[in-house]
Amino acid sequence: MFEILISGGWMMLPIISCSILAMAIVVERFWSLQKAKILPPKLVPQVLKMSRENKLDEAMLWRLRMSSPLGTILSAGLANRHHGRDVMKECIEESAQRVVHDLERFLNTLGTIATIGPLLGLLGTVFGMIDIFSSLMQHGSGDPSVLAGGISVALITTAAGLTVGIPSLIFHRYFERLVDEYVVEMESEALKLIDVMYGDREAF
Repeated sequence: MFEILISGGWMMLPIISCSILAMAIVVERFWSLQKAKILPPKLVPQVLKMSRENKLDEAMLWRLRMSSPLGTILSAGLANRHHGRDVMKECIEESAQRVVHDLERFLNTLGTIATIGPLLGLLGTVFGMIDIFSSLMQHGSGDPSVLAGGISVALITTAAGLTVGIPSLIFHRYFERLVDEYVVEMESEALKLIDVMYGDREAF
């Protein structure tokens, strides 16, 4: 395997770097985007209970904000609960936009790797083919097996680039979808809480 990587030439270095970076991002996103961390299952009932017991002071709202992304959205609405339903909803929507930005951290980088990985591989192959044909012009065709071997070596970078780009694209799309689902669910939970607090909905 190491010999194959070496035979790919210097263009293998950025491709390998992209693969390491993509792997690190995927591991970090899997760790950070665990549902229990984003949407604590019993958080909304606890917040509703504290609201009914008038325990939502500044310190409690700060702890709620720091606890999770859902807590951040809930605290934004609850901090403005004395200004009416519409203001609470606006604050929740604004907070959700900031939460989305945080949840999508590193996804642009992963998408970029998915795009440039195959392009780097193709570029490496083009350089390899240029070297092969330059050699043919200087020394003639010679042994066809040598030419075939040179082409196979040149194609190593394309294979490597695709090997990096395809999984990166798959994980990029997966994480984007996951973030979208989390955001919809968080906003839904927050709006349910508002409805319960204003008596438009039974407790849940």
